Amino acid sequence: MDGRTDDSASECAARVAERCALGTLADQGGQEMAGSIEAESRATYERFVALRDEIDTGRRRWSELADFFTEDAVYIDPAWGRVEGRDNIRAFFEESMAGLTGHGWSTPENWTMADGHRLVSQWDQILGHQEDGTPWLVAGLSILYYAGDGLFCYSHDMLNMTHIGQTMRAMEWHPPEEFNLPPRQPNRDISLPPAWSHLEESR
Repeated sequence: MDGRTDDSASECAARVAERCALGTLADQGGQEMAGSIEAESRATYERFVALRDEIDTGRRRWSELADFFTEDAVYIDPAWGRVEGRDNIRAFFEESMAGLTGHGWSTPENWTMADGHRLVSQWDQILGHQEDGTPWLVAGLSILYYAGDGLFCYSHDMLNMTHIGQTMRAMEWHPPEEFNLPPRQPNRDISLPPAWSHLEESR
Protein backbone atom coordinates (compact mmCIF):
# COMPACT_ATOMS: atom_id res chain seq x y z
CA MET A 1 0.00 0.00 0.00
CA ASP A 2 1.55 3.37 -1.05
CA GLY A 3 1.55 6.63 0.89
CA ARG A 4 -1.33 8.09 -1.11
CA THR A 5 -3.55 5.14 -0.21
CA ASP A 6 -2.62 5.53 3.45
CA ASP A 7 -3.42 9.25 3.27
CA SER A 8 -6.78 8.56 1.60
CA ALA A 9 -7.68 5.98 4.22
CA SER A 10 -6.75 8.35 7.01
CA GLU A 11 -8.76 11.18 5.44
CA CYS A 12 -11.78 8.90 5.01
CA ALA A 13 -11.57 7.77 8.61
CA ALA A 14 -11.31 11.38 9.75
CA ARG A 15 -14.42 12.35 7.76
CA VAL A 16 -16.40 9.43 9.17
CA ALA A 17 -15.37 10.39 12.69
CA GLU A 18 -16.35 14.01 12.02
CA ARG A 19 -19.76 13.01 10.69
CA CYS A 20 -20.36 10.77 13.70
CA ALA A 21 -19.40 13.60 16.02
CA LEU A 22 -21.70 16.05 14.21
CA GLY A 23 -24.51 13.52 14.32
CA THR A 24 -24.05 13.08 18.05
CA LEU A 25 -24.05 16.84 18.59
CA ALA A 26 -27.19 17.17 16.47
CA ASP A 27 -28.92 14.46 18.49
CA GLN A 28 -27.87 16.14 21.71
CA GLY A 29 -29.07 19.48 20.40
CA GLY A 30 -32.42 17.99 19.43
CA GLN A 31 -32.79 16.36 22.82
CA GLU A 32 -31.92 19.61 24.57
CA MET A 33 -34.46 21.50 22.45
CA ALA A 34 -37.16 18.91 23.15
CA GLY A 35 -36.30 18.99 26.83
CA SER A 36 -36.55 22.77 26.84
CA ILE A 37 -39.99 22.69 25.17
CA GLU A 38 -41.19 20.00 27.57
CA ALA A 39 -40.01 21.96 30.61
CA GLU A 40 -41.64 25.11 29.27
CA SER A 41 -44.94 23.37 28.51
CA ARG A 42 -45.03 21.73 31.95
CA ALA A 43 -44.31 25.05 33.67
CA THR A 44 -47.09 26.70 31.67
CA TYR A 45 -49.51 23.91 32.51
CA GLU A 46 -48.63 24.18 36.20
CA ARG A 47 -49.72 27.83 36.05
CA PHE A 48 -52.86 26.75 34.18
CA VAL A 49 -53.73 24.21 36.91
CA ALA A 50 -52.96 26.71 39.69
CA LEU A 51 -55.42 29.16 38.13
CA ARG A 52 -58.02 26.40 37.64
CA ASP A 53 -57.71 25.48 41.31
CA GLU A 54 -58.39 29.10 42.25
CA ILE A 55 -61.38 29.13 39.92
CA ASP A 56 -62.76 26.02 41.63
CA THR A 57 -62.75 27.95 44.92
CA GLY A 58 -64.65 30.84 43.34
CA ARG A 59 -61.81 33.37 43.65
CA ARG A 60 -61.22 33.67 39.89
CA ARG A 61 -63.33 33.41 36.73
CA TRP A 62 -63.31 30.56 34.21
CA SER A 63 -62.89 33.01 31.34
CA GLU A 64 -59.35 33.77 32.56
CA LEU A 65 -58.18 30.30 31.46
CA ALA A 66 -58.62 31.37 27.84
CA ASP A 67 -55.50 33.52 28.23
CA PHE A 68 -53.44 30.30 28.11
CA PHE A 69 -54.49 29.65 24.49
CA THR A 70 -53.47 31.01 21.10
CA GLU A 71 -55.96 33.14 19.18
CA ASP A 72 -56.67 30.24 16.81
CA ALA A 73 -56.69 27.52 19.47
CA VAL A 74 -59.11 24.59 19.51
CA TYR A 75 -60.69 23.19 22.67
CA ILE A 76 -62.45 19.81 22.62
CA ASP A 77 -64.95 19.16 25.41
CA PRO A 78 -66.58 15.73 25.88
CA ALA A 79 -70.06 17.26 26.15
CA TRP A 80 -69.79 20.54 24.23
CA GLY A 81 -67.59 19.28 21.41
CA ARG A 82 -65.22 21.44 19.38
CA VAL A 83 -64.74 25.10 20.27
CA GLU A 84 -62.60 27.21 17.91
CA GLY A 85 -60.78 30.44 18.71
CA ARG A 86 -59.73 32.08 21.98
CA ASP A 87 -62.78 34.33 22.22
CA ASN A 88 -65.15 31.39 21.76
CA ILE A 89 -63.16 29.34 24.27
CA ARG A 90 -63.48 32.19 26.76
CA ALA A 91 -67.27 32.27 26.34
CA PHE A 92 -67.46 28.46 26.43
CA PHE A 93 -65.68 28.27 29.80
CA GLU A 94 -68.21 30.60 31.40
CA GLU A 95 -71.27 29.03 29.77
CA SER A 96 -70.33 25.39 30.31
CA MET A 97 -69.32 25.77 33.98
CA ALA A 98 -72.32 27.85 35.08
CA GLY A 99 -74.19 25.94 37.77
CA LEU A 100 -71.27 23.57 38.40
CA THR A 101 -68.53 25.68 40.00
CA GLY A 102 -69.67 26.60 43.49
CA HIS A 103 -71.95 23.57 43.58
CA GLY A 104 -69.41 20.95 44.61
CA TRP A 105 -67.60 20.48 41.29
CA SER A 106 -63.80 20.65 41.13
CA THR A 107 -60.96 19.27 38.99
CA PRO A 108 -57.90 18.23 41.02
CA GLU A 109 -54.79 17.28 39.02
CA ASN A 110 -53.15 13.87 39.58
CA TRP A 111 -50.20 13.70 37.16
CA THR A 112 -48.76 15.30 34.04
CA MET A 113 -46.28 14.12 31.39
CA ALA A 114 -44.78 15.89 28.38
CA ASP A 115 -43.37 14.60 25.09
CA GLY A 116 -42.07 17.39 22.89
CA HIS A 117 -44.93 19.83 22.21
CA ARG A 118 -47.53 17.35 23.46
CA LEU A 119 -48.62 17.26 27.09
CA VAL A 120 -50.92 14.72 28.76
CA SER A 121 -52.56 15.21 32.14
CA GLN A 122 -54.76 12.99 34.28
CA TRP A 123 -57.26 14.56 36.64
CA ASP A 124 -60.46 13.75 38.51
CA GLN A 125 -63.81 15.37 37.88
CA ILE A 126 -65.33 15.67 41.33
CA LEU A 127 -69.08 16.22 41.28
CA GLY A 128 -69.54 16.54 45.04
CA HIS A 129 -69.07 14.53 48.22
CA GLN A 130 -71.03 11.83 49.98
CA GLU A 131 -72.07 12.15 53.63
CA ASP A 132 -68.93 10.31 54.77
CA GLY A 133 -66.71 12.70 52.79
CA THR A 134 -66.02 10.28 49.93
CA PRO A 135 -65.99 12.22 46.64
CA TRP A 136 -68.27 11.45 43.75
CA LEU A 137 -65.67 11.41 41.00
CA VAL A 138 -64.98 10.37 37.43
CA ALA A 139 -61.41 10.12 36.11
CA GLY A 140 -60.51 12.36 33.18
CA LEU A 141 -57.63 12.86 30.75
CA SER A 142 -56.47 15.83 28.67
CA ILE A 143 -54.14 16.02 25.67
CA LEU A 144 -52.70 19.46 24.95
CA TYR A 145 -50.30 20.81 22.35
CA TYR A 146 -47.93 23.57 23.37
CA ALA A 147 -47.32 26.37 20.85
CA GLY A 148 -44.68 28.25 22.82
CA ASP A 149 -44.63 31.63 24.57
CA GLY A 150 -46.78 30.30 27.41
CA LEU A 151 -49.68 29.33 25.13
CA PHE A 152 -51.41 26.11 24.13
CA CYS A 153 -52.94 25.75 20.67
CA TYR A 154 -55.05 22.68 21.46
CA SER A 155 -56.71 20.90 24.35
CA HIS A 156 -58.77 17.71 24.19
CA ASP A 157 -60.57 16.73 27.40
CA MET A 158 -61.63 13.08 27.63
CA LEU A 159 -64.27 12.04 30.14
CA ASN A 160 -66.58 9.01 30.28
CA MET A 161 -69.96 10.73 29.96
CA THR A 162 -71.83 7.49 30.69
CA HIS A 163 -70.00 7.34 34.03
CA ILE A 164 -70.87 11.00 34.62
CA GLY A 165 -74.56 10.25 34.01
CA GLN A 166 -74.51 7.21 36.30
CA THR A 167 -72.82 9.23 39.04
CA MET A 168 -75.35 12.06 38.72
CA ARG A 169 -78.22 9.59 39.09
CA ALA A 170 -76.57 7.89 42.07
CA MET A 171 -76.10 11.22 43.85
CA GLU A 172 -79.59 12.37 42.79
CA TRP A 173 -78.11 15.49 41.23
CA HIS A 174 -80.46 18.23 40.08
CA PRO A 175 -79.15 21.07 37.88
CA PRO A 176 -79.17 24.54 39.41
CA GLU A 177 -81.18 27.23 37.67
CA GLU A 178 -78.09 28.78 36.05
CA PHE A 179 -76.94 25.45 34.54
CA ASN A 180 -76.65 25.40 30.73
CA LEU A 181 -77.23 22.29 28.65
CA PRO A 182 -74.56 21.42 26.04
CA PRO A 183 -75.55 21.42 22.35
CA ARG A 184 -77.64 18.46 21.17
CA GLN A 185 -75.30 17.80 18.23
CA PRO A 186 -71.81 19.07 19.10
CA ASN A 187 -69.03 19.28 16.54
CA ARG A 188 -66.95 16.10 17.03
CA ASP A 189 -63.99 17.12 14.85
CA ILE A 190 -60.88 16.60 17.01
CA SER A 191 -58.22 17.84 14.57
CA LEU A 192 -55.64 20.45 15.52
CA PRO A 193 -55.92 24.02 14.18
CA PRO A 194 -54.58 24.12 10.58
CA ALA A 195 -51.65 26.37 11.51
CA TRP A 196 -50.51 23.85 14.14
CA SER A 197 -51.29 20.56 12.41
CA HIS A 198 -47.56 19.86 11.97
CA LEU A 199 -47.32 19.27 15.72
CA GLU A 200 -49.51 16.21 15.30
CA GLU A 201 -46.85 14.32 13.33
CA SER A 202 -45.54 12.78 16.56
CA ARG A 203 -48.99 11.86 17.87
